[in-house]
Amino acid sequence: MTAAATGYDADSIVVLEGLQAVRMRPAMYVGSTGAEGVMQLVVEVLQNALDEALAGFATQVRAEVDDAGRWCVTDDGRGIPVGLHRSGRPVAEVVVTELHAGGKFRDGPYRLPGGLHGVGLTCVNALSAEFALEVRRDRGAWRGRWARGEVVEPFHRVGDAEGTGTTVRFLPDPEVFGAAQAGAGAVERWLRAQAWLTSGLGCALRHPGGEVRFSSDEGLAGFARWLAGAHELVHPAPLVVNTRVGDVQIDAALWWTRAFAEAVECFVNHVHTPLGGAHQDGLRAAVGHALTRFARDARLLDPTEPLQGADCMEGLVAVLSVRMRDPHFEGQTKTRLLDAVAGGAVEAAVGAALSAWLGAHPSEAAAVVGRAIEAGRARMASRRASERARYERVEHLVDKEIYRQQFGIRSKNWHQSADWITNAGLLGLHGGSSQLAGDAVVLDVCCGSGVVGASFRGRVGRIIGLDLTPEMVALSRQRLDEVVQGDVYDIPFPDASFDGVCNREVLHLLPQPERPLAEIFRVLKPGGQFVVGQWVPFGAIDGPWMFQVVKKKQPLFVNNLYDEDMRRLLAEAGFVDLTTQEYLQWEDIDNWIATWETPQLHRHQIRDLYHHCPAEVRAAHPFEVSPAGAIRDCWRWVIYSAFKPK
Repeated sequence: MTAAATGYDADSIVVLEGLQAVRMRPAMYVGSTGAEGVMQLVVEVLQNALDEALAGFATQVRAEVDDAGRWCVTDDGRGIPVGLHRSGRPVAEVVVTELHAGGKFRDGPYRLPGGLHGVGLTCVNALSAEFALEVRRDRGAWRGRWARGEVVEPFHRVGDAEGTGTTVRFLPDPEVFGAAQAGAGAVERWLRAQAWLTSGLGCALRHPGGEVRFSSDEGLAGFARWLAGAHELVHPAPLVVNTRVGDVQIDAALWWTRAFAEAVECFVNHVHTPLGGAHQDGLRAAVGHALTRFARDARLLDPTEPLQGADCMEGLVAVLSVRMRDPHFEGQTKTRLLDAVAGGAVEAAVGAALSAWLGAHPSEAAAVVGRAIEAGRARMASRRASERARYERVEHLVDKEIYRQQFGIRSKNWHQSADWITNAGLLGLHGGSSQLAGDAVVLDVCCGSGVVGASFRGRVGRIIGLDLTPEMVALSRQRLDEVVQGDVYDIPFPDASFDGVCNREVLHLLPQPERPLAEIFRVLKPGGQFVVGQWVPFGAIDGPWMFQVVKKKQPLFVNNLYDEDMRRLLAEAGFVDLTTQEYLQWEDIDNWIATWETPQLHRHQIRDLYHHCPAEVRAAHPFEVSPAGAIRDCWRWVIYSAFKPK
């Protein structure tokens, strides 16, 4: 068969010119054609402004966005050069219209740049419906405008001006990104981080909801303190590392908390690397080796007792900033660092600093290492428990201290952590399901803040609460008649003590949920009513996807209960006369995941699960992503009412 017959010959080869390649395959350059891609455009412009600050020539970076999603980024740096390039065009014009054009390929203006090395501004121009570059330098003001990479107003001098700096205005192209927008919250987090990473830099963001400003001389210690939030701290002050290994500058702040998840933020030349890479691997190795060595030398750990890196990292809040020449990243959007040199440098620097700190602070060292040993023993106990027979006593299968610590801490912002907790419609279905007498006594198990039990107020005579944590007991006492601290696996009341029992959204957190259901059945009087509300997937299509979302938010999530699972569990426990009511409730996902048990990486991954949700799941499970990137999910709640036989 000839080339002519197949239609593949010399004329078949197409060479894309100018910015056509960027517009044809935008995700290759900015990672996505959704909200993440728009965010990458904003970051590219911000990063160019930041590079001026890192080079010592800018002190202010300001970003603004309007209701239509138009962005304006301004710095007070030197301004992009406006003289003629050897091509005969102004340098500033070349920088925003030619791929791989810029000042970051050689020593000189930028020693440690973070931008896309001559690609960033060009990509923003190519992928913007409106793009304007304004430069102030050499006592003049210069301006040029483009649309989708095509010139609208040639770059030229428009008048005199005092001072220096660069302003970039752009509107992400709806032909590429649709209605997607970069969330102001994400840009705010980026600017806040840069203010901590760059001492003396002033950052500001103005958006339709207001204006925020950031500037700090606290450095990474302040950043770590902010990440730690309200978590209980294991030691009073962070370990701060500031050193150089070869050509790599390493700055870090490490602070252990009582949280279960780690929270580690990593940067290379001030570029955030959300997927970590070699530098984060070096940090993990350094922490694991230093803590293990100290534990063995201090005879806190048996030589045969394993201590894994995950045990040492549990509860660690850390910020790691690496600065180096020519870092090698995975892809244009720089989400992961690939340089083995950086990994070795970080491991050496952090390892030495942490070992010295442990030796100089014996009481803090004992607390940190003791926490890691406890985590390792809990992990091993959990593994051994999972290998035991199904009918072992549940106390050996559940580490109740984990639940006490997690929900004790969560109680500090319990009602702010999710909309469903105090949703009036949902609570109305719980209390409205009551078929109990006016003098009935009801037990609210795992009562939390007592809102579910309180929904029965006025319908029954007395409401008693039961919860594992003293913090939740204190909260629920504000709403219930009496609250007892106790365990749902061994409810501290005699058989047939209550006319009714209520519960909501806890069975999917409990291993072997049939055990607490058996206890609930036991303490109910014959003919007593059990009302339980449970979030369930819409069906088999969205169930596995939603399991990923919830598991990344809540590590204790173990039972992905479907409606049929709930019906089976209730029937097997002995309940009869089952009836159900459904309630669709919209949850603010950005608020729901902003709790201490969900690390920053998991929050990023949860947002990705929504932004890249398969079409078949979207068809089964409704949710909304706003133009600004905010996520609202529709949760399917089912209220189950069943009775103990008379």
